[in-house]
Amino acid sequence: MGDIVLINITGRDRKGLDAKFTAILAQYNVTILDIGQAVIHAHISLGILAEIPCSQDFSRVFKDILFEGHKTGLTIDIKPVDLEDYEKWVNAQGKERRIITILGRTMTAHQISSVASVIAENDLNIDSITRLTGRRSFVNPQINPKASVQFSVSGTPTNIPKMRGKFMEISQKIGIDISFHVDNIYRKNRKLVVFDMDSTLIQAEVIVELAKLAGVGEQVAKITEAAMRGEMDFKESFIKRVALLKGLRKEQLEKITRELPLTEGADLVTKTLKNLGYKLGILSGGFTFMGTYLQDRLGFDYVYANDLEIKEGVVTGKVLGEIVDGQKKASLLREIAQRENLSIEQTIAVGDGANDLPMISIAGLGVAFNAKPIVREKASNAISTMGLDGLLYLIGIHEREIKQSNQGV
Repeated sequence: MGDIVLINITGRDRKGLDAKFTAILAQYNVTILDIGQAVIHAHISLGILAEIPCSQDFSRVFKDILFEGHKTGLTIDIKPVDLEDYEKWVNAQGKERRIITILGRTMTAHQISSVASVIAENDLNIDSITRLTGRRSFVNPQINPKASVQFSVSGTPTNIPKMRGKFMEISQKIGIDISFHVDNIYRKNRKLVVFDMDSTLIQAEVIVELAKLAGVGEQVAKITEAAMRGEMDFKESFIKRVALLKGLRKEQLEKITRELPLTEGADLVTKTLKNLGYKLGILSGGFTFMGTYLQDRLGFDYVYANDLEIKEGVVTGKVLGEIVDGQKKASLLREIAQRENLSIEQTIAVGDGANDLPMISIAGLGVAFNAKPIVREKASNAISTMGLDGLLYLIGIHEREIKQSNQGV
């Protein structure tokens, strides 16, 4: 075995730098043990861990690399690596790995520092940091700006529950979302995403809007809030609320579907996921007529919700078939995954209420979106500072990939 060296090259980036420096190493039959590169604002940071097979060539490699750096105006740092340190590095490659994603409208040094401090406190090492959102323009600022940074960390956290609690505290205090999940084989192989509908895909609770039309808005709103907070059994509350809708006409339901606004980012997230080959589903404690409308508009593959009984064009105040509650949502998620020949680890579930927790808790990636406090506390991942398209960054999709997937669509 020869000498192991770590070469760090920094400075202004230009085309062909990698070719020039690796060509020098090639003259001495150098083996590349590791290589990594990042470019920020036209400045490069290139790291190469290499084995020089013949120890006598070390000084020649050193001289040639320094000379090339001088010619190109780059800073060169070359250090020998002790064999024992190298073997420790090799043996550390089996460590647990996790992905921590920060989402917000902007990204400040204070936010990064707060998250990085918690990572360090838990004896984790940051191996890489990647910006997922596009570059920010001061001349043409975005109407709804987005900022997302992804950390890849290694090691075993000293206290996972405490770490999650600290992240939640930071999130609430300084206005960012922090996702924290294991980096495993399933992370990049998830193919099914299911969404709650009311207050997730659309900016309203349909049953509340129908209640307003029926003149019982206040009564239904109180029951709905109690159910979403987990203070009342969903099925019991749902039957009570639907009974109050008796007398509404079918055309009033159809009017509601056209008037209720989509959540920010709902169109983009569904279009992007479909273009990337994901299967999409709506699992809702709301109503089928709204789910079917969204299926036609956004291209969902599956819709499961509750059927209002309508006779002679009038709502009877009853529900047809089994009520879709929290447990039913979890059961449907398993059923759809099986139908698509996917494991439950390959699924993603997104929702805002207590009746979404069963599906959020069993999915490979469970996400609380603009959620009630009880849901945020129990969900591992949350989005509350940006639109539903924040899910794309949580999955690890870069903004350029989002744009590429939607070109010509």
